[in-house]
Amino acid sequence: MTQEVVSKTEPVSRRRTFGIVLVPLLAFALMVLFGWGLFRGGDDLPSALLNKPVPDFALPPVLGREEGLSTQDLIGHVSLVNVFASWCVPCRAEHPLFMELSATGEVPLYGINYKDPPDQARAWLDELGDPYDRIGADVNGRAGIEWGVYGVPETYVIAPDGTIAYRHVGPITQVILQDTLLPIVRDLKTQAGKEPTP
Repeated sequence: MTQEVVSKTEPVSRRRTFGIVLVPLLAFALMVLFGWGLFRGGDDLPSALLNKPVPDFALPPVLGREEGLSTQDLIGHVSLVNVFASWCVPCRAEHPLFMELSATGEVPLYGINYKDPPDQARAWLDELGDPYDRIGADVNGRAGIEWGVYGVPETYVIAPDGTIAYRHVGPITQVILQDTLLPIVRDLKTQAGKEPTP
């Protein structure tokens, strides 16, 4: 009778040991997969708006700022639009690059603050600095839907005619800024300078 009790507990013990090993292994595999997806660069995601006019939108200013952002603000010059939020960790990581870029004055930088409580957006900008020429508060996320935002951060290069020339999904790094975004900005500026004015 003692043998039967031991044999009944052995499968339970093996299952428990298997579960103790399998659960952390699966969790680790998911973290690796998530990390790979986060940092591999997301600029290859499709965008239905590429080479099309920016969506028609008009956003109020972020709390504590005077000017919001609208479609009309993006026409007539090359610019960058950065979609960000105070709760976004990668947004915090890329923010110093935007502060540096803003200080150069090379290209106007506009912000769309995505689904952020107004007080948190203001506190974040007050703490980290405000590199944006204008910021629109997209509290309900409607403008983000119109722009086709997958998640924050996302950065767009806007051509002088108001079309989306390039879209980058994910945080901007120094390499992405120097090797991808700024060359596109400079090329668009050069092209705009060569076009005859009506």
